Amino acid sequence: MFARPFRVKSNTAIKGSDRRKLKADISAAFPSLSADDVSELVPNKEELNVVKVYAHKGDAVTLYVLHKNPLFFELEKRLYPTVYVLWRYPNLLPTFRTWTPVLQKLIGGADLMLPGVVVPSSGLPDVKQGNCCAVTVVNNRAPVAVGTAAVSTAEMCSLGMKGRGVCVVHTYMDNLWAFGDKSGPPSLPDAESVGQGVNGEDYNFDEEEVEEEEVEKCVEEEQISCDTVTDQTCSGFEELSLAEQIMDALLFQCFLHALKSKVKKSELPLLTSTFLRNHMFSCCPSGKQLDIKKSSYKKLSKFLQAMQQQHNLVRVKELTKGVESIVEVDWKNQALRSFSAPEGIDDEAVLMQDGGEGEAPYNPPEITTLYSVSARLGPLFLEANKRKGAVLQPAEVRSIVTEYVKNNELCNRLLLQLNNVLVSSSYFHRTLGRMQECYQVVFPGLAPVTRKGHIEPIDISVASRGSNKKVTLIKNLEVYGLDPAVVATALQRRVQASSVLQPIPGSKDKVLVQIQGNQIHQVGNLLLDHYRIPRKYIQGLEKAPKGGKKK
Repeated sequence: MFARPFRVKSNTAIKGSDRRKLKADISAAFPSLSADDVSELVPNKEELNVVKVYAHKGDAVTLYVLHKNPLFFELEKRLYPTVYVLWRYPNLLPTFRTWTPVLQKLIGGADLMLPGVVVPSSGLPDVKQGNCCAVTVVNNRAPVAVGTAAVSTAEMCSLGMKGRGVCVVHTYMDNLWAFGDKSGPPSLPDAESVGQGVNGEDYNFDEEEVEEEEVEKCVEEEQISCDTVTDQTCSGFEELSLAEQIMDALLFQCFLHALKSKVKKSELPLLTSTFLRNHMFSCCPSGKQLDIKKSSYKKLSKFLQAMQQQHNLVRVKELTKGVESIVEVDWKNQALRSFSAPEGIDDEAVLMQDGGEGEAPYNPPEITTLYSVSARLGPLFLEANKRKGAVLQPAEVRSIVTEYVKNNELCNRLLLQLNNVLVSSSYFHRTLGRMQECYQVVFPGLAPVTRKGHIEPIDISVASRGSNKKVTLIKNLEVYGLDPAVVATALQRRVQASSVLQPIPGSKDKVLVQIQGNQIHQVGNLLLDHYRIPRKYIQGLEKAPKGGKKK
């Protein structure tokens, strides 16, 4: 609904009678709100605005705005709360939970499909088709989307959790959210966490239901030695998803292995980022990928803090501002002394992406220009059994054109005595000019993806914000398989400046990276040297500031 910009028709202060009617409508639509709650949401003596807008598809929507934040919106005579209200009253609507990566799809305008719903041990909320409901992500009760149930709870179960679950009308980071103060969701911890098995089955981790042997079984299935997980580590598994359990176990295993076989006392103090990059990554079993962001710790600093406080294995200290180092290792610690490295560890394993936060390795895609057969060129390609819409390499086009020239003796028809090569070349370039240009993108290990038109370059630009402040904007990273959040973090570390992600209006599944200052030099270095993106696919490098001679 609000994935694309909307048009404001009018913006007026609410009348007294309309204010009373709005309160009555809120109480009727959301009976769980008390009279005090409603009065707090719609105060009598504060200015409340009624903003009438048209969504991009022409739907007429009425917004009720208090202190510049939209609180409710009315669509087809039905009242919906915005995420700003739901963050204050997270239990206002029945809630469906999903995984964090799904949120980006919802922001882009997608509905929540049932395979993406995480089923808690208590079961799904009881809803009927059309009921207003909210969507949260695992490990945070703060709603991030609002919509209506596509089917009833009973139908969801009878359908085997397949098909559409929630028809989403509003999300965090959409244009309705951006109409407010653009604050982020609060952190509201989940009472229980749920994981999903490799084959799609749900693992519900509840203190009474999950036994230690079940956790060990899950870990063994992922080929991670459960011997590396101490009793203290396993005791917290009941509150974690399966994916986090597995990554925590792998993280702890690599940590112990690195301390026991890689780190020497003479190396201390050792930068924590160096310890992760040069030691822990090389201790990761073959076929596995160490990613701190997929663990329950999320950051290296939090993991090392736990290793220091809970296990007394290391002592970490900030020797210089903002830079942590391991200054001491307890070599006599029982967990470290009893640890034995699993078989099959490649000590010369390829290191992950630099940056010290366990990012996944990146390999640039192979990009090939292709050409599609158009209707008017059908007769030319018919002899080669290539019909309208067939996609060809330039070499294939040249071969077909050359054969066509020879078979039809086109050289003899020309007034100028040109040889076959020149005639074929002339026809080849004219033919390419009349074909639909396409491009094919191939990422390592994935099937090729072919699309019409020219591939969009990564666009880098500089914009002004406020008085003499500049920001660098980067878009189209997703086209090349780059995660904007990872790129933003890498740039943030390189230039020591703040960065934010913003949805691109009118674009589906695309995010804009914004970082303070004119950082085109650093962005260019990161894309060209680190990610190895060819220069021809990067637009805007010429806008980098040019250094002048000091007088």
